Amino acid sequence: MDIALEFTNRLVALLRSERHAMAEFLVALAEFDRRGLYRERGHTSLFSFLRRELGLSAGAAQYRKTAADLIQRYPAVEGALREGKLCLSSVCELAKVVTPGNCAEILPRFYGLSSRDAAEVSASIKPVENPPRREIVVPAREVSVPPAVVDAAAEPILFRAPEVHAPSRAELTESARSEPVELRAATPAPRPSSMDWLDGDSARMHLTVSKAFLKKLDAARDALSHAMPGASRENVLEAALDLLISERERRRGLTARPQKKVRPSKPDHVPAHVRREVWARDGGRCTFVLASGERCESAHRLELDHIVPRARGGDSTADNLRIRCRGHNLEEARRVFGGALIDAYAPQTKRPAALARDRPRERRSGGG
Repeated sequence: MDIALEFTNRLVALLRSERHAMAEFLVALAEFDRRGLYRERGHTSLFSFLRRELGLSAGAAQYRKTAADLIQRYPAVEGALREGKLCLSSVCELAKVVTPGNCAEILPRFYGLSSRDAAEVSASIKPVENPPRREIVVPAREVSVPPAVVDAAAEPILFRAPEVHAPSRAELTESARSEPVELRAATPAPRPSSMDWLDGDSARMHLTVSKAFLKKLDAARDALSHAMPGASRENVLEAALDLLISERERRRGLTARPQKKVRPSKPDHVPAHVRREVWARDGGRCTFVLASGERCESAHRLELDHIVPRARGGDSTADNLRIRCRGHNLEEARRVFGGALIDAYAPQTKRPAALARDRPRERRSGGG
């Protein structure tokens, strides 16, 4: 008995079952998304459901969300995934270029490709307009330079990657006939990611900035020359971020020295001391409880939400306020005021808590 052949047949059968199971999962997920059933589980998006309810990583959730969306619009994607022709990791690149008019032509070009190869095909179909030229900050200790170039502060060196001419096949053939080719070690190019972790606490970022940004950065370092002598670019950016965060906390009322006197304010205004109390009580996170019993805990696009809406007589007190993320605040407004009303009077830029009082009013006449 050929054991290797037996194991091979078993692996083939298991792989076929895996592909069918993944296809069935994506078909069910597409129907789940089409019906919007994730909202009944307390989630504001399918991605949140996959991350919080099913415990998938961010990358796995994004792949499956994109594949489910493609299956709804292009049934041929389901067959390609079920047969193993299309890899799940390449669907995000396929989604960038596929359209109803080119699906039959474009889809086979992604068969059997990895995510890196799929990105190359996607770029060839839809090239990036005005590709960025990245300025890379590299610590001086990692660059082989003469000692005279490195100053005492070991300031990071800012350089621009040189442009390299890619010779054509005809040029290479002619060069090979005329003279021998000398092989030289090339400097390895940075990985496609915008951030490379060096260890547990430090990372190297690849950032594209303008000349105006560099001038502002130099001006900021000059402004900090007395308070922070010899400050690096990282120190300047960190100081700017600290200032931005402190200003945001000040607007929220989270100041270290709050005013003792409470000034009278408008009825629809939330006093600073109330904001401080609510943000401290709720821990600066969304307090919505999901169907699984967990708190949302999102720290993105947070705002104060009235438990009893202001339009229905709710007061701006700490007991009637809570922290909600934008998505769950909007879902609460849909539940209270009705989805049709919210969709009609709620542009995405407006806060759901203020929707009821922002309805169009009749303009008063100028007379009497």
